[in-house]
Amino acid sequence: MDVEELIKRARQRRNRALTEHESKKLLAAYGIPVPKEAVAADENAAVRAADDIGYPVVVKGLGADLLHKTEAGLVCLNLADSSSVAAACGQIRNNAGDALEGFLVQPMLAGRRELLAGLFRDPQFGAVVMVGAGGIFTEVFSDVSMRLAPLSEPDAEEMLDELSAAPLLGSFRGEAPADRARIRQILLGLSRIGVECAEVAEVDINPIIISPAGEPHVADALVVAGEKTAAPPPMPQVAANLLGDFFHPKSIAFVGASGQIGKWGHMLFTLTVSGGFAGDIYLVNQKGGTIAGRPVYKNVGEIAGAVDLAVVTVPAAAVSGLIEEFAAKKIRNMLLVSSGFGETGQEGKRLESRLVESARKAGILIIGPNTMGICNPHIHLYCTGSHVRPQPGATAVVAQSGNMGTQLLAFAEQQGIGIRGFCGSGNEAMVTVEDFLEGFEKDSVTETIMLYVESVKDGRRFFNSACRVGRSKPIILLKGGRSSAGHEAAASHTGAMASDVRVFDAVCRQAGIVQVEHPMDLLDLSAAFSSVPIPEGNRVAIMTLGGGWGVVTADLCAQYGLAVPQLAESIVSRLDGILPAYWSRANPVDIVGEKDDTIPMVAIEELLRWDGCDAVINLGIVGRRILLRRLVDSVSEADPSYSEEALASARQMFDAFERKYIAHIADLMERYQKPVYGVSLLTEAQDRTVTPVENKRYKGLFYPTPERAVKAVSKMVEYGKFLARQHHCGTP
Repeated sequence: MDVEELIKRARQRRNRALTEHESKKLLAAYGIPVPKEAVAADENAAVRAADDIGYPVVVKGLGADLLHKTEAGLVCLNLADSSSVAAACGQIRNNAGDALEGFLVQPMLAGRRELLAGLFRDPQFGAVVMVGAGGIFTEVFSDVSMRLAPLSEPDAEEMLDELSAAPLLGSFRGEAPADRARIRQILLGLSRIGVECAEVAEVDINPIIISPAGEPHVADALVVAGEKTAAPPPMPQVAANLLGDFFHPKSIAFVGASGQIGKWGHMLFTLTVSGGFAGDIYLVNQKGGTIAGRPVYKNVGEIAGAVDLAVVTVPAAAVSGLIEEFAAKKIRNMLLVSSGFGETGQEGKRLESRLVESARKAGILIIGPNTMGICNPHIHLYCTGSHVRPQPGATAVVAQSGNMGTQLLAFAEQQGIGIRGFCGSGNEAMVTVEDFLEGFEKDSVTETIMLYVESVKDGRRFFNSACRVGRSKPIILLKGGRSSAGHEAAASHTGAMASDVRVFDAVCRQAGIVQVEHPMDLLDLSAAFSSVPIPEGNRVAIMTLGGGWGVVTADLCAQYGLAVPQLAESIVSRLDGILPAYWSRANPVDIVGEKDDTIPMVAIEELLRWDGCDAVINLGIVGRRILLRRLVDSVSEADPSYSEEALASARQMFDAFERKYIAHIADLMERYQKPVYGVSLLTEAQDRTVTPVENKRYKGLFYPTPERAVKAVSKMVEYGKFLARQHHCGTP
């Protein structure tokens, strides 16, 4: 029986499920190894099958409606002879009733290690392959790893490594290591089903029993058929050059301009003007007159000059009426700030849909509606709903939340993180996060992409774009609205453990997206990626002014999967020459608060040149100037024997050392191509996470706490592993 016939049979049944035996036939057709087994119509046939297979055996009830056989008493294990097989068949017949179609006889599989593998279809991302700890406690432990199909060999291997139960796949209590190649074969077979057999909605293989010799055996399987439906047509993609025009207008018309402070129509143009935008600005309001001493046009047709961008703040009901005016004026770009569209319910969605249809016909591209604005610091364009002006840089930011976007820009401004461009994507009626990803991919200035995402319009396009973009530009993402709603699937282990958030997390891991948990993590990672080289491994050297701080940081490294290796004897020997006899002689390197400013300069270079580490964390060197300045201030008040000139010189010396130290670090990073992450002893209001160094590629990077520094290291290590893998990513 071929696969097509099996699926046809399943779709004719009420529960759309294949029997276990039929399910295994389908799996075998896709290269998944299944054990020898036999179907028996009655007790006598079951005994003959058991004699042929060899004892001990397992007998199961077989039937299209018998999905949960163990719970229903339809599985009898470890049957040692013909009489026990016959008795088991009688018991199963009584328990199954009219649903029984026959018996399935299998060899008894021995093993204390069990896995689950499965396939399901996510409505956004398509076919998803799963592997996890199996058996009757599958849902309890919920130890699973997922990837989108198609899988590569490295994908399958990483899935196994991610499991908390991964150590069980090695040598276990005298049993041989599991044959990982055969397990990968199962996962790759499921991937093929997901890609080649669209009619299969779900596959559940549980358990996969690992024998004492390490051989994986498929003990039970369930395949559920679904409808082969055409995917909805994707949203039209926006060309990168068209999207780029939004960020580089030479003239802007504010349609819905207002003279009332606090209104969007007043706020956006005043912030744009005060931000230093050098292009032409036109104010449009149907009442005409003047606002802020500027003439107000009653419609865009009255404007003599060209308009590159229209910023629209009129009520939602009036927006559609602008399309014809914009088309006549040849305005091609609309930043639609107005709310009252899809976010308000069904009527708003219909209004939004009609607007998009008319805009497409007119050749007008809309960002929004319900966007909080756009900015490009490189041309002093700050057209957002908040007075936030980050400096120019190489980090592109897209946020699906106005408040989150405001917060991210404010953090960036405060911490000295340069921004390439920002957009609040709003409802994404025409321009989606996928378009922004691909647009910033083409932008030569963008080096890092930062996203706040609550949902995506086209899951597969998002995944494929992220896979490609992430190879050259790190994508740092914070996911909002982490739904716990389960995936709608058949009543199986696979379906029970599928969820929106798990699938999205799997997408991020597979695509190399650096996913973070908190808004500040976005900025911390953006600061790191824009300031230091990517570490080639997870080995960290720690240099600290105090032992306790170093111990805490070492503990954090262990927590975040970073290694703190022992110092090489050559390093110890060289540091012995500059440190007192009681120094730690270990990693973390405690430089014991010595006042000789050459010590941290020499010590950090010794650590960076050491081939036993991939990154250095230094604690307490920067920020010490604050304590020393306070000491000088106290001396000034308490001891008149010191001249103010001498004390002022001391203050300048402390500041000068930190500048010299940061410049030294930037030079060393360029020389050794290893990152240095700093933790400040103390900070002042003017201190920043990032400190540029003149004529240097890399920058000083200093966090206020060890935890933030360690998290940044771990995420950059994670991204470095993605780059090193260079495996297949995305659908052909």
